[in-house]
Amino acid sequence: MKAKEVNFDGLVGLTHHYAGLSFGNEASTRHQHQLSNPRLAAKQGLLKMKALADAGFAQGVIPPHERPNLPVLRQLGFSGTDAQVLAKAARQAPQLLSAVSSASAMWVANAATVSPSADSADGKTHFTVANLNNKFHRAIEAPTTGALLRAIFRDDRHFAHHHALPQVSLLGDEGAANHNRFGGDYGEPGVQLFVYGREEGHSGLVPARYPARQTREASEAVARLHQLDPARTIFTQQNPAVIDQGVFHNDVIAVSNRHVLFCHQLAFLHQDSLLAELSEKVPDFTPVIVPDARVSVGDAVSTYLFNSQLLSRDNGDMLLVLPQEAREHNGVWRYLSELVENGGPIREMMVFDLRESMCNGGGPACLRLRVALNAVEQQAVNPAVMMNDRLFDTLNQWVDRYYRDRLSQADLADPQLLTEGREALDELTCLLDLGSVYPFQQE
Repeated sequence: MKAKEVNFDGLVGLTHHYAGLSFGNEASTRHQHQLSNPRLAAKQGLLKMKALADAGFAQGVIPPHERPNLPVLRQLGFSGTDAQVLAKAARQAPQLLSAVSSASAMWVANAATVSPSADSADGKTHFTVANLNNKFHRAIEAPTTGALLRAIFRDDRHFAHHHALPQVSLLGDEGAANHNRFGGDYGEPGVQLFVYGREEGHSGLVPARYPARQTREASEAVARLHQLDPARTIFTQQNPAVIDQGVFHNDVIAVSNRHVLFCHQLAFLHQDSLLAELSEKVPDFTPVIVPDARVSVGDAVSTYLFNSQLLSRDNGDMLLVLPQEAREHNGVWRYLSELVENGGPIREMMVFDLRESMCNGGGPACLRLRVALNAVEQQAVNPAVMMNDRLFDTLNQWVDRYYRDRLSQADLADPQLLTEGREALDELTCLLDLGSVYPFQQE
């Protein structure tokens, strides 16, 4: 059945701040303690969603999580009223308060791994929520992420939802940021590529400086849950050397779409073997390999060149969606301009200012979860989350009512911020027809 790729972007939350929580993500560390602008961050994301919807791409919204996460603070021994819990945490463990206030769930490329129905033995679209257990502030996301995905993809005739894998190091899972799918039409059986950073008990190369967050064991478990054909499933290791240069997820060094892989020369550990296997299994496989001599790994990380979206127009032409930082770097922009002019599969570029997200280490691809859906499945998606003129205006007005235009770590202890967030999310669940998906709505 004919299908299309639908992108669901995470809406930036009200507590978006710069705390440097993500060791291995150099942008996150570099901007620690700077003032953030949650209102601007949300509006930058909404502008990207609306522009892509206007360009003819199906575009949805995934809402933010409730933050600060009071139940987690109580689980960690802080007691009393909500205001007292916040005050105690701010005084005794400010880093914990920052972690449970992180708006990192906006990077929904880490929300889950998704396999389309064309690839699954039971003919359903499968979602496995990522456990994100390498970082505390992200490991607490899974329950709410699962609830939100079930509220959006809620028809169990078409969608299968799996809980996060067990929260142990062996099964570190970072979701779609380490997953690629290749093929022709989105509705035809494809080849799924899982990229991992380490394998338990394996004596091969591993990063020395930064953690390898994704394990092979987790990727294999997700493939089993999604009932994938082993003959059309590939597991490959990310190059440890680039992880040590700040490539904390595969989507910082590679992006794919249909038969095209756009990646850096040093992206994978055994890159030549991988390209040969993809050439055998993917019809018309077209690799676009960026030479290290033209764009260094450091420049790729600083500009998020590969944390871009590679999208197909109806006529088959491909569009590369990039952050402003890629255009502002002379060498990167020169390479990209030549790439488009030379008539390869990438025919055009679209650039967005996502500076608020970028300063915390997340570019265009981090902000979106891609889901291939056939016509019947598209009809089964909660229609209230799909971007259009009316929803864009409604969400911008909602942001203006509730979001602050500056936020520091000290502000996280303000009980009014918690109240503002709950009031905002209460309204948002009505606007997006989600039901009671947040813990505070179920008390």
